[in-house]
Amino acid sequence: MMAVETQAQYNTSYMMSEEHQYMSPEDEWDRDLLLDPAWEKQQRKTFTAWCNSHLRKAGTQIENIEDDFRNGLKLMLLLEVISGERLPKPDKGKMRFHKIANVNKALDFICSKGVKLVSIGAEEIVDGNTKMTLGMIWTIILRFAIQDISVEETSAKEGLLLWCQRKTAPYRNVNVQNFHISWKDGLALCALIHRHRPDLIDYSKLRKDDPIGNLNTAFEVAEKYLDIPKMLDAEDIVNTPKPDEKAIMTYVSCFYHAFAGAEQAETAANRICKVLAVNQENEKLMEEYEKLASELLEWIRKTIPWLENRMAEQQMRAMQQKLEDFRDYRRIHKPPRVQEKCQLEINFNTLQTKLRLSNRPAFMPSEGKMVSDIANAWKGLEQVEKGYEEWLLTEIRRLERLDHLAEKFKQKCSLHQSWTSGKEELLSMKDYESASLMEIRALMRKHEAFESDLAAHQDRVEQIAAIAQELNELDYHDASSVNARCQGICDQWDNLGTLTQKRRDSLERVEKLWETIDQLYLEFAKRAAPFNNWMDGAMEDLQDMFIVHSTEEIHSLITAHDQFKATLPEADKERMATMGIQSEIVKIAQTYGIKLSGVNPYTNLSPQDITNKWEAVKHLVPLRDQMLQEEVARQQANERLRRQFAAQANIIGPWIQTKMEEIGHVSVDIAGSLEEQMNNLKQYEQNIINYKCNIDKLEGDHQLSQESLIFDNKHTNYTMEHIRVGWEQLLTTIARTINEVENQILTRDAKGISQEQLNEFRASFNHFDRKRNGMMDPDDFRACLISMGYDLGEVF
Repeated sequence: MMAVETQAQYNTSYMMSEEHQYMSPEDEWDRDLLLDPAWEKQQRKTFTAWCNSHLRKAGTQIENIEDDFRNGLKLMLLLEVISGERLPKPDKGKMRFHKIANVNKALDFICSKGVKLVSIGAEEIVDGNTKMTLGMIWTIILRFAIQDISVEETSAKEGLLLWCQRKTAPYRNVNVQNFHISWKDGLALCALIHRHRPDLIDYSKLRKDDPIGNLNTAFEVAEKYLDIPKMLDAEDIVNTPKPDEKAIMTYVSCFYHAFAGAEQAETAANRICKVLAVNQENEKLMEEYEKLASELLEWIRKTIPWLENRMAEQQMRAMQQKLEDFRDYRRIHKPPRVQEKCQLEINFNTLQTKLRLSNRPAFMPSEGKMVSDIANAWKGLEQVEKGYEEWLLTEIRRLERLDHLAEKFKQKCSLHQSWTSGKEELLSMKDYESASLMEIRALMRKHEAFESDLAAHQDRVEQIAAIAQELNELDYHDASSVNARCQGICDQWDNLGTLTQKRRDSLERVEKLWETIDQLYLEFAKRAAPFNNWMDGAMEDLQDMFIVHSTEEIHSLITAHDQFKATLPEADKERMATMGIQSEIVKIAQTYGIKLSGVNPYTNLSPQDITNKWEAVKHLVPLRDQMLQEEVARQQANERLRRQFAAQANIIGPWIQTKMEEIGHVSVDIAGSLEEQMNNLKQYEQNIINYKCNIDKLEGDHQLSQESLIFDNKHTNYTMEHIRVGWEQLLTTIARTINEVENQILTRDAKGISQEQLNEFRASFNHFDRKRNGMMDPDDFRACLISMGYDLGEVF
């Protein structure tokens, strides 16, 4: 009776947790979701082998991990073996409550070791729940095989990972970053074995492209020579995209425990060897100190005279060579001596410490070779070195200044002479005597630009003269050539000024003869340029590619295009006015016999250019109309697809949610015998399966939307992913509900419970579960026990 009550309470709380699964998929995830089949297979094999590696010490083993622990006896035995402690005496009966009691004793012992068991109950272990059993074994492995691992202030998983990284660091093709992908090729396991037992594996012959061979090699060697049973299958690890982390950690932890003791013994042996070598090292340190001190003092004695030589050079190259020699001294010659000095002090201090610890007299170096003597000599060296460096930099700056001024003078002279080349011939030309009006105006504008450029170059001429003066003041060795070149530039500059003024006067006299035609050319240019820009912009807009995602966006483009077409008549008037100016120019030229060059000096645009672009604009307008209409049709088709998908999704989504809620209440609301409930639930399941055609149709509409590149839908909040997840949860929930009724039928038949008793149980449970929170108030619980015939006395 208590077993039935417990099972019924579990079923009720389970159904209530399932009630909101569709809306909150994160709830009860660890408890309800299934393991990946590949991971479950790896865990089952690894955990079974791990348990047997301990159980064999007690002369037993397990075959099926979820069945052999159901009575709790081997589970208690396993805990006693790995902990070295005695657990309470197990119950010997074979009834379910005896098994639950034994498992509870094991779980209580695990909890007493500071382990928190989440969602793992004795009933689930007794019922052979694979996931819960694997979770319990993993908790035991963590506590007794991994938690106590400690490497450099890290423990448990981090400590084990750090240990693996340290041990495998020197090996090629091994990079341990985790407990899954990093172990797939088998090289990491082989590296661990080779690091501690190089006689067992020839690592140089292993290939990264043979993961199965590498893994089997590691498994076989570990089982044969290290007493580590084979816990994994090479094919399962290689063929799994991501091997199970728990299985890998369990297996690797066995290597840690196998090698930890050997490392401690090796460390003790090394310490003994170090103690025996102390005296020899002390003598060696004394000899090295004397030798290093003599060599270092001799080097300082020879280096100081070189640094005290302050004879300046006249050429920059010679001074730079001195600086380069000094840098070589700093970069190449001095650093080893700095290390020798540091090593000398370290050796001295180390030697004194070792002698003191060995109860031997302190070491006294030869006269003049004390640490203080070397420090004083080194201090004197650095003082001389500092003065030498400052002198070098000062001399180099002085020569650098002279070279910089000379180079700057040459550069500015070359730039100026390059600019003035041909300018005198240009200013002396009489090209304006046979030029037309537009050519005259163009020449005038060019001359004005030249005058502006001439004024801008005045600063450069003044800078050239100032640099020449400074070079003379600094006694530059080639000052005569500098002065000659500066004088030539100044004379040429004065001549350019005179020629510039003469040419300006001549251009102004000729310009007045052609002002009328010039004004007309200018007016044409002013009107043609903006009109041409407008046509360029119009052509660009008419040919502009567009990307839209809705009918509203394409209608917006159509509206803008209609507004543009409305401006065409006004643009045509502007075109006619601009062309009229050109006609007037031609008329004046014919009337007064003026020969036109045919080129407007103020613009590169010709009347023919304006006409051609206008024709192009008129040709592009209907093409743009056609493109927009085609896009309208495409967007309308997309909108129909969106509405079609949304219409179905808005029905299917709520339908799934409603069915989830109905199934949540089905164990309470369905009346009649268990067989009738089973028939009703299966009919309910068939109705849900029959609804699958609607899901398939929605998938088809979703596929059409994807092919049309439709990624948003404002008509519904449901996506295809939401519908898929909801449908899978609905099928899972109805299947679990049917399974629970089947279990109740099996329990009834096994226990001989009548239909009236089941109805009485159901009525009681429905009454006490009315609050739907999975818990009973103390008063309700007391009333329930009294109704079942228990005399509670004054306990409560």
